[in-house]
Amino acid sequence: MGFAGGISESEAGMPSGGKATIPLIPRIGSQLMIDKAALLSGRHAAQIRALLVERGVVVMRGLGVDDEELRTIARSLGELRIGKARRGADGAVLAEGDGGVLRVTLDETRNPEYARFLFGNQLWHMDGTYEEVPPFATLLAPVRLSNRGGDTLFANTCAAFADLPEEEQRRLEKLRVVHTMQAALFPAKRDCTVEEFALWSSYPQRSHPLVWQHRSGARSLVLSTSGAYVEGMEPAESHDLLQRLMIHATQEQYVYRHKWQPGDLAIWDNTGTMHRVEPFDRESGRELHRCTLNGEEPVTAPA
Repeated sequence: MGFAGGISESEAGMPSGGKATIPLIPRIGSQLMIDKAALLSGRHAAQIRALLVERGVVVMRGLGVDDEELRTIARSLGELRIGKARRGADGAVLAEGDGGVLRVTLDETRNPEYARFLFGNQLWHMDGTYEEVPPFATLLAPVRLSNRGGDTLFANTCAAFADLPEEEQRRLEKLRVVHTMQAALFPAKRDCTVEEFALWSSYPQRSHPLVWQHRSGARSLVLSTSGAYVEGMEPAESHDLLQRLMIHATQEQYVYRHKWQPGDLAIWDNTGTMHRVEPFDRESGRELHRCTLNGEEPVTAPA
């Protein structure tokens, strides 16, 4: 991970026979010019992965991949999270989807296990904050889009940390944050029922360092709406700090807005970005298919 600063040399064109790339905005995101056959071959996987880590988000247009092709691309970039069913706190079986492909939709007839939780995607978050080793990356391809809204936004949490004063960086490096399901979902559904809130509260919580020291040497803020409170800090102070950092990390210079088109494929580094979807017409049937790459390193605090 090295996308805290400006555009790397790779932006001029990928080396060793790779495909050209175009920066989307200076601090995050690149569009990769590659055809489907070249992508599926896996020949450029190492270069694409390096670009992903360097720029946080990689977008490809006009590919139109199906589910099997999405799996093939995912497997070339890392370890695909396969749908080993796991049981939620309410007894419901939660799986990663059909052979590692999850339907991202609010339509419960299309995704009965997850649709009731996905409204929380409208808030800034990173995936897997409840896990010791969060997912490395996510691949997303549209199947059906809404006429209005539905853009996906990505925020660079490496750059956001790098731009903080050194004294504040050192202070934040000593802190830990507890992440919970109710913190992630209640802000998106204030009119939830008592039963719904009780269900969210029954899910496990996880404590992570506020600053992630990556094996690459990069550091990022571990921010997400799921961040409930800073350990050992007074509630009001904890709330204000997390809110201030969220506002800082989602400033315009750190955020790329992706306006979806049919045939797109977007891949992002979940360990150094947050993301959210803008509101859209729930009745539109908006659906995207997702593959997730298993995590490769735990969240470790700077020494």
